[in-house]
Amino acid sequence: MAFQLIAHLLAAVLYALLGQHYWRAYRSRPLGRNTLAPAEPAPRWLVAVLPLGLLSQGAGLYVGLYGTPGSGGPMQFSFALSLSLMLWMAVLMYWLESFRTRLGGQPLLLFIAALCALAPVLFPEAHPLQRAGSAGFELHFLAAMAAYSLFTLAALHAIFMGVAERQLHRKDLSPALASLPPLMTMESMLFRMIGAGFVLLTAALVTGVLFSETVFGRPLTFDHKTVFAIASWIIFAGLLLGRWARGWRGKVALRWTLAGFALLLLAYVGSRFVAEVILHRAV
Repeated sequence: MAFQLIAHLLAAVLYALLGQHYWRAYRSRPLGRNTLAPAEPAPRWLVAVLPLGLLSQGAGLYVGLYGTPGSGGPMQFSFALSLSLMLWMAVLMYWLESFRTRLGGQPLLLFIAALCALAPVLFPEAHPLQRAGSAGFELHFLAAMAAYSLFTLAALHAIFMGVAERQLHRKDLSPALASLPPLMTMESMLFRMIGAGFVLLTAALVTGVLFSETVFGRPLTFDHKTVFAIASWIIFAGLLLGRWARGWRGKVALRWTLAGFALLLLAYVGSRFVAEVILHRAV
């Protein structure tokens, strides 16, 4: 517990310091209210500090999920760990994108990540997962949660894009959105998130079929959550195909993204398995 506490606290402090650095940088630089922040190379110290925060938070998440190495305890989970995992993946993607694309700093993302890194510290209660210990169960569970996290981030990203585009057309971009990368960069990031989430969702569906009795304790049945999950998979597959074949972008991409996420949300909220985890009850 002490290690997990230190790991999450360290990550939160590093994220907050980075966020404060970028917030001051943007406030001191005159930006037009009708343009997004110009792309800039990541400073050298970001390359060292941000991975340290990711490594620290990742270690805390691992201990929260599996306990200390050699403890032999069952896999545990909670809503706080889920929230922390989601923002850990968001910061990880931002860091990886900084090597691929010239991104400006993202103080809003870093401040939210700092708060969510503290979630397992503020709400340490976690519950053992009954069927943990089976490789099929753990693979399905982690793939499903990672896919859900990525598609949640993609949906939020799409909403930010839509709001920013609308404000740009009105030539009245709010200061809170002024630090966002250019829309073309954001769109490329959106489709990379969707692509990664699609791979994970595919893995979750495949493992759910192959290990249905181990994961759910019964043979595969086509209930509402299975149907919604498959429908969401079809929506995202169609979106990626449309992007590749017809160059879909803009409002079309945003609508398909939100439609696919809505179906996935119905699948997850309708699932007793995930609902019990979110409600902090043992599975």
